[in-house]
Amino acid sequence: MKITRHFVTFFVAVFTATSSIAQQAPTSETVVVTVNGKDITVGHVIALANRLPDRFKQLPDIDLFKGVVDQLIQQSLLSHEVDADSKAIRLSIENETRALLATVALGEVEDAATTDELIEKAYNDQYSDATGTQEFNAAHILVKTENEAKDLITKLESGVDFAQLARAKSTGPSGPNGGALGWFGLGQMVPQFEQAVVIMDIGAISPPVKTQFGWHVIKLNEKREKPAAPLVDVRAQLIERLQTVAVEKYLNNIELTADIKRSDRKFDPSIIRQSKLLAD
Repeated sequence: MKITRHFVTFFVAVFTATSSIAQQAPTSETVVVTVNGKDITVGHVIALANRLPDRFKQLPDIDLFKGVVDQLIQQSLLSHEVDADSKAIRLSIENETRALLATVALGEVEDAATTDELIEKAYNDQYSDATGTQEFNAAHILVKTENEAKDLITKLESGVDFAQLARAKSTGPSGPNGGALGWFGLGQMVPQFEQAVVIMDIGAISPPVKTQFGWHVIKLNEKREKPAAPLVDVRAQLIERLQTVAVEKYLNNIELTADIKRSDRKFDPSIIRQSKLLAD
């Protein structure tokens, strides 16, 4: 076969045009696969991927793309097995469409309410003047009777070492450690114990304190102010509260301006279970 100059020119032109088309970036309308005559496009793939739980979005792109396309193919195949024109399906599609649009709308409201600036402002409003909460470092000796507790106090007042006495006499689990409880905050101890500790001076020994566990003799070693929680620790809580407030305000506003006309007819609530009404 003789290759002419005209043939070479034609081949180069065709190859160049084909390569140019092949290199064009896909759009949302670009077809990925066709199932029984129905196109599945890049837009379909992206839209489904965007609604997947975060754990799936962490997959490598190659696995995520294949998985989403496979799922769309399966959904397309299955959708052809039902009567899309039936009343039940038609109403369900309307409900699903309504729910999807509502979810998108609420997502926009939540995003607008939780910018970094608004989160920081909420934190400053709530925590800028916070002085923190008190924490206490104490030790105790636990015994069964009040008289035993009074006897312990007498020994301590005479100079007996608290930790040594706790190891010898305490029936509590902290006894072997000299009665040491470490640091604890408000609400972590039973009320009677906490009430005794909060009014004690550092280094003081309490009078006998009765709780459901027995009788305590308490020594307060130290107390301190626990600083307000940093933003990173409460960010999730602030976001949740900002979203809740924003959504409630938004819903109230659109309900006030909407034209909502409820039927005057009285419905038996049991009608909600009458699926036969959806039959064609």
